Amino acid sequence: MNAPDPASLLPLTPLTYHVLLALADADRHGYGIIKEVEERTDGKMELETGTLYAAIKRMRDEQLIEVVPRSERPPDEDRRRRTYRLTLLGTRVLEAESQRLARLLGIAVEKKVLPFAPA
Repeated sequence: MNAPDPASLLPLTPLTYHVLLALADADRHGYGIIKEVEERTDGKMELETGTLYAAIKRMRDEQLIEVVPRSERPPDEDRRRRTYRLTLLGTRVLEAESQRLARLLGIAVEKKVLPFAPA
């Protein structure tokens, strides 16, 4: 079965985008994802555990993320936690959405909605 075209999964919801971003540079368990998103959004996006785990289930079903096998996790990590990581498709979808958002930002700069492209 062929993987879907990443563009066919766009646009992402803000929740999905932030979760994928949280996993872009490190594998994380649910609480780690919550803390990363909260930190990266300066507390503007506070995830409830129920909301996060429903999104995780959906993203696993869509094959955007996967559970890291126990054998690949640090031996001292709490066995009760599930650690998640991006799949290849998840990485491609995150890249495609980031490019889409960058194009929108470019239009906002062109239209003088923003005086410059933020760093």
